[in-house]
Amino acid sequence: MEASTTFKQELLLREYGRNVQDLVNYITKVEDRKERTRLSQLLINLMSKLNPQLRDTQDYQQKLWNHLFVMSGSSLDVDAPYPLSPMEYLNDKPQPMDYPLETPNFKHYGKNVELLVERATELTDTKEREAAIISIGKLMKTLYKSYNKENITDDVILGDIRQISKGQLDMNLQYIESNNLFESNPRQQESNYQQRSQNQGPRNKKSNRSSNQRNK
Repeated sequence: MEASTTFKQELLLREYGRNVQDLVNYITKVEDRKERTRLSQLLINLMSKLNPQLRDTQDYQQKLWNHLFVMSGSSLDVDAPYPLSPMEYLNDKPQPMDYPLETPNFKHYGKNVELLVERATELTDTKEREAAIISIGKLMKTLYKSYNKENITDDVILGDIRQISKGQLDMNLQYIESNNLFESNPRQQESNYQQRSQNQGPRNKKSNRSSNQRNK
């Protein structure tokens, strides 16, 4: 027995399957109203097991009855516990989504960074602008490292901020570098620098001793 293949039926068949549709078609042909109601309730119980994710939604029992009504071609005549709706919205085409037409100038930073820079240019307080530059610089450095898997210097980050802001945002580069302002963890950066210095110290002393011995 072949079921009708309207758009609404085909949409729901993907969830409940062909056998459920065949049962719906059988129920609609039962002449006794009480029997149709009894069979419909049994089928609703089956549909709830086939589509368990509906249980997490509000009024899922009513949705099941509406699904049953739709699969019957809006012709099911039973004593349902809820008012049956044809759910015409199932036939509505999905609304088109708006996609951004503009691509960011720096893909490794993304469009959100450009928006942050734009918001920072609107700040009038000098301290707030500097704090915004530092926060954006930290974020840009992190994003660059995760995108390119390599380090980047503070002067490049600051230059990108100037370019994105069209020269409206700027800070003293020497002040940024001396205080590690663009580092997410400046203490760790400082300890790494001290450790590198300590590791290089004995090598330099050893090389100096060797040179002194050669001079003798």
